[in-house]
Amino acid sequence: MAPAGLNRASLLAGVRELAARDQHLARIFDKFGPPPLWARPRGFPTLVRIILEQQVSLASAAALYARLDLHLGGEVTPARVLEPGETALLSLGFTRQKARYVVGLAAQLESGALSLEHVARMPDADAGAALIQIPGIGPWTAGVYLLMALRRPDVWPPGDLGLHKSMAEMRGLSAVPSSDEAAAFAMRWRPWRAVAVRLLWHSYLSRRARTWDRQPPSR
Repeated sequence: MAPAGLNRASLLAGVRELAARDQHLARIFDKFGPPPLWARPRGFPTLVRIILEQQVSLASAAALYARLDLHLGGEVTPARVLEPGETALLSLGFTRQKARYVVGLAAQLESGALSLEHVARMPDADAGAALIQIPGIGPWTAGVYLLMALRRPDVWPPGDLGLHKSMAEMRGLSAVPSSDEAAAFAMRWRPWRAVAVRLLWHSYLSRRARTWDRQPPSR
């Protein structure tokens, strides 16, 4: 049985169990070693960063978040984001859509309509469902938050192109699987799908020597 939340010890236990069950994952483990935990703090700042990482490079998202952090004096909180509103975010380089998403999320949290503390206590499916009710948070964003911030062991973020490409490389496929195909194949890795995610990201980055900040690729 997988633990409620991953740590370095349980991550390694999951890696070893998966390697014993799946020869493809075993080869990744043998070649590249165990993957990083890739943990992030729970809360609003992490969710903002994941929103910024949608459909862009991690470097671009990190630079934009750094400008936001500097603008707010190191206090990226719902209240501080709501003070200047969307106009200030646009001046920092946010797209209009992402400015609207981040301000909308801040408003939901500040009003109490959404509680990330409550979300953290929910089962995986309920937590994901609660998050995707917020405009700008889709299944991928919710999945990455559960996987990295809540460290849930059995989460698969749908639509992650890096995962799909890594899966194709692992299985020797001539075409990258679709999101539905990848999610269906990943069911064999339950209850450690989030560990399999880390192994696949680890392989993807290691094959491309993209270890500049030890972060997985955005989709």
